[in-house]
Amino acid sequence: MTDHPHEPRGRKGNQGNLAIREMEIGDLAAVYALGEALFTAERWPTLYRTWDPYELAVHFASDSEMCLVAAIDDKVAGFAVGTMLEKHGSAWTYGHLLWLGVDPTAGRKGIGSRLTAHLQEVFIELGARMILVDTDAENTPAIDFFKRAGFDDDSEHVYLSKNLTYDPQYIAHHRTGRVADRPGGEPVARKRAAQLRADRRQAQHAQHGPHHHDKPE
Repeated sequence: MTDHPHEPRGRKGNQGNLAIREMEIGDLAAVYALGEALFTAERWPTLYRTWDPYELAVHFASDSEMCLVAAIDDKVAGFAVGTMLEKHGSAWTYGHLLWLGVDPTAGRKGIGSRLTAHLQEVFIELGARMILVDTDAENTPAIDFFKRAGFDDDSEHVYLSKNLTYDPQYIAHHRTGRVADRPGGEPVARKRAAQLRADRRQAQHAQHGPHHHDKPE
């Protein structure tokens, strides 16, 4: 999912040296901050929901060659994060461009195009036969950008959401402190969920009796 990666017209921006390179651990804070500035809840709520430091760190740790930055005089001016998708039993391997963002103050340097082209080279080297990208249906600049870059065959996909904060079950859990979104609550929630699953299996075992899978003598 991408913010519109085109550079605004009429703005010269930074005229330093531009380099496209693999993301380094020292870039993570700057990349995340840029993404936070671009993927706001008001403009692109879906991008906002999926953009978080944990996801960025996971992809950097597992797919570092597909995490790129555009740097102007060593300052991050844009980024691209991708991953590979393989379907079992299929000859098709996909490169998925997850996030693409460009600092709007960087000027018209073709940063989005250069990041996309560089990531495409990486995808090809890794065996991808197709590149996938998605963005908000109203993000016309991004859609136009990708069409100019040769992407087509667009298809609509409907996302539905449900606000759980008004759900009685959520409210009950919140009151008893059993939600993972409280500080330090995720490990506790995971432990309780595992215990609930174990209790449920034990109850089913007691109700239906043991299942013997041994072959007859």
